[in-house]
Amino acid sequence: MEATMDHQSKKHPPGLYLLFLTEMWERFSYYGMRAILILYLTKSLVSGGLGMKESTALMLYGFFTGAVYFTPLIGGYLSDRFLGQRLAVTIGGITMACGNLVLFAHQSFTAVYIGLGLLIIGNGFFKPNISTIVGELYGPKDKRRDAAFTIFYMGINTGAFFAPLVIGAITDKWFAVQANGVVEYGYKYGFLASAIGMVIGQVLFNALGNRFLGDIGKKPVGKPKVSTSGTVEKQTMTKVEKNRTAVIFILATFVVFFWAGFEQAGGALSIYTDKFIDRTIFGWEIPTSWFQSVNPLFIIILAPLVSMLWVKLSNSKRGDLAVPTKMGLGMIMLGLGFIVLLFAIMQTGSDETNITVKANILFIIFTYFFHTIGELFLSPVGLSFVSKYAPVKFSSLLMAVWMASSFVANIIAGQLGAFTESMGYFEVFSVIGVSVIVLGLILLSLSKKLVKMLGDDEKENMEEQVAKAN
Repeated sequence: MEATMDHQSKKHPPGLYLLFLTEMWERFSYYGMRAILILYLTKSLVSGGLGMKESTALMLYGFFTGAVYFTPLIGGYLSDRFLGQRLAVTIGGITMACGNLVLFAHQSFTAVYIGLGLLIIGNGFFKPNISTIVGELYGPKDKRRDAAFTIFYMGINTGAFFAPLVIGAITDKWFAVQANGVVEYGYKYGFLASAIGMVIGQVLFNALGNRFLGDIGKKPVGKPKVSTSGTVEKQTMTKVEKNRTAVIFILATFVVFFWAGFEQAGGALSIYTDKFIDRTIFGWEIPTSWFQSVNPLFIIILAPLVSMLWVKLSNSKRGDLAVPTKMGLGMIMLGLGFIVLLFAIMQTGSDETNITVKANILFIIFTYFFHTIGELFLSPVGLSFVSKYAPVKFSSLLMAVWMASSFVANIIAGQLGAFTESMGYFEVFSVIGVSVIVLGLILLSLSKKLVKMLGDDEKENMEEQVAKAN
């Protein structure tokens, strides 16, 4: 694209940091809401919750966290064909703010369904488009791309880190009311804070967008061309583009299983932490929602190191690791995190009515540590990969397809989490851990084949450019 910033200077364009801040506030809104959602659904009415059965709440949670990754298919299509990425981001942000305001305004199952519905729709417009805009700041051969997405990913996790701390303090401390030994948590004020965070991000994005992004993302890039005779030209892909699209779909299939395990964090892992982990330090009990900040804290600490690793490898003689290799290693790391947690479950068991001992807090911390390394090896690299190899005319749509893998994953995650109530944590978490390790090894074995399908050699690239010019 003409608007693409293709210079190869060491510094990243300032637009990256605007997108960093926009995504940071959107993730503050999302992860703040997510940190208290399962607790809000399952706590009793007198405690400020809705009193929903755990298995039902986990399935609803899984559907919600999955659906927010399905609607980007629609939002990506509409932005590519009609809206442009910048307008879609704004529509999404406003809609999500309204969703949180509904959750704040009324505490009922009806308000939950309406509020979550608005969040699902808004995320569909927001999520695929802001990631695509990041990719358009860099040329296709810019070595800074993976590092840029890792920096952008820090924005995601900076918001995700602060959100549970702030929202947890609001719900469990500042707005909690205690009467007759019963604590009524201030969950509705947590949803209000999430709405405010979303509004802040949108104000920044729209006030500073023209200055730091120029015309990037303003026009729909996939709008069909109309010939001089008035007929709509058919959009086709070259052989190289078809192969690259196929690789995106193949990797997305593997990613489903990664996120199905990773998304236990807000569901089954949160409930296990609430009931079976000793959260008391120096006589003070850590709010359960605060553990949602452990993963993003590790991201903030480790992301710069991983970013430097990718840059160093890309400048070495052997070159950077292939994307499928990075992702395979990420899946193995996720599996190791669950293996660590199995040792805690051996001590505590899964029967909440007969807890004789609680597990040391370090077990859950090390679980999140391994999950974070796995995430850094897979998620930002995947975003960078799709932004680089997706055909321009289908860029937002294919970014949405990539994110749709999380839709399937979160539905599976909700079902798996619900099984912990009947089967037990050890059985469910061991199946997840072993499965993702095996799939990670399979992906490593397919890495060379997938890289070959990308067609990165000069001849195929030249053929592709000629085809596009014609």
